[in-house]
Amino acid sequence: MPAPVRLHPDCLVGANPIIWSNDDFDDLAGDVPLDTILREMRAAGFAGSELGHAYPRTAAALAEPLSRHDLRLVSGWHSTHLATRDLAAEQAAFAAHLTLLKTLGARVAIVAECSHCCHGDRQHALGFGIADRRTLDAAEWSRLVAGLRVLCTQAAAREIKVVYHHHMGTVIQTEAELDRLLGDVPELALVLDAGHLAFAGIDPVAVARRHLARIGHVHLKSVRPEIAGRVRREGWSFYRAVAAGVFTVAGDGCVDYPAIFALLAAADYRGWLVVEAEEHPDEVPALPKARLARDYVRRQTGL
Repeated sequence: MPAPVRLHPDCLVGANPIIWSNDDFDDLAGDVPLDTILREMRAAGFAGSELGHAYPRTAAALAEPLSRHDLRLVSGWHSTHLATRDLAAEQAAFAAHLTLLKTLGARVAIVAECSHCCHGDRQHALGFGIADRRTLDAAEWSRLVAGLRVLCTQAAAREIKVVYHHHMGTVIQTEAELDRLLGDVPELALVLDAGHLAFAGIDPVAVARRHLARIGHVHLKSVRPEIAGRVRREGWSFYRAVAAGVFTVAGDGCVDYPAIFALLAAADYRGWLVVEAEEHPDEVPALPKARLARDYVRRQTGL
């Protein structure tokens, strides 16, 4: 096993509240109160939090609970529909999101194109190849590219970087789709989410190495390959895969995080590392899992 590396001390370690309460599926502990999430997040040793469904979406309402628990706002997911909806409406929705992030000190905006997505459908089987999943046609792709460039400019005016989140069940899932998108939108940075890459059958280390200069944000979770294999063979939905434990924390599963941390150190990465673990919180208690993941990052990176 490679020796632990030391990432730049400007890096911070945060958490996503999906460890406690799933954003996509309300029966996976969707009723956990915000105060519980933030209290346990801080107890586990995290410096900041991404947004979740329990979080207020105005700065005035969110600033107080974050401050009370000594947590910073890291960022938050924003669904775009640039390929299929009016650009002006997309810009308006994004502007509200940017206002929240900027006011509370976040410096990256996570976006994911959700036109034709299926990850929120509890019954829809995940597709792993081009032929068995909905993709963008040429006109839709052009609208996506043009729209993302507009959003990047919109965010840059507020000193925020747009980071793209490739995700299972969306139109940017395969390695070819991700490479094409980053090539077509040079202003766009990358959320390196090794868990979603590994689940899609992509080597996360190879992607990190190829796009190292574009990494603007990092999500830390891993994949249980035996469950991912069943998802492929048996045509499971994203919901069934998550509930069955396809994802686990960094340090478990199949993702080679020591290699990823070494690449980030060599690139002098200085952003956030955000722990995630999309399991069933009622079956896998959140706080022990969060502490386990936080300890792993500390041992591996010195943070």
